[in-house]
Amino acid sequence: MTSTEYPQLDVIAVGAHPDDVEIGCGGTVAQLVRQGYQVGIIDLTDGEPTPASSGPEERLAEARAAADALGVEHRVTLDLPNRKLFDCYEARVKLATEFRKYRPRLVMGLGEKTALASPDHWQAMQITDAAVFYSRLTKWDIDFTNLPPHSISAQLYYTLESHRATPLSGEGQLIVDIRDTLAAKLASVRCYKTQFPPEKQYIFPRIEAIAKQLGHAAGYPAGELLVSPRALGSRDLMRTLFDES
Repeated sequence: MTSTEYPQLDVIAVGAHPDDVEIGCGGTVAQLVRQGYQVGIIDLTDGEPTPASSGPEERLAEARAAADALGVEHRVTLDLPNRKLFDCYEARVKLATEFRKYRPRLVMGLGEKTALASPDHWQAMQITDAAVFYSRLTKWDIDFTNLPPHSISAQLYYTLESHRATPLSGEGQLIVDIRDTLAAKLASVRCYKTQFPPEKQYIFPRIEAIAKQLGHAAGYPAGELLVSPRALGSRDLMRTLFDES
């Protein structure tokens, strides 16, 4: 196995389950695709079992439809266990192997706990953090099937938390303008019919309201919050401030 057998991606977004990426940063993913970047999604688990789904096949079909709604061609589902996801050596290596295969410049992943919701989200954050580190380590050929090391240049966190007034914290907060891709984000989440049956349709106005609130804070019609674990900087202040191209 060599990394040249796989297309190099600019960005990989990681979720614990199918639908995490769509809810947390789907608008950003769709925007990046429209801007010409190669974007992939990695789900650590297939998200099953869940109450209304017939099983993994149905959930994976929904995930594929959601990726299509965002314009994403490359989606990988790892075989880690839903509901029993833990930050362990095996999980770290499995994700880092995918990073070595696809060689992204940027990784976006979950950035915090989700109180009263799945503990898999917090475990996914720790797995992703470790895998970004493992991806670049040398002298480790056996555990990575001779895939060469790959250094990921940037990492950003997204959040699924919607019950707190204080947003995701970190060294550098960034709101992405998703005015042109909010509809694609909502369409991708709607693909998960088993997860959002009629009694859970409240999720859609909630997603839209959060996007509008975040966008308003930055002067956009709609936005998504991403946070850098390191301070953000600029080599071109005017272009950064005024979005000049």
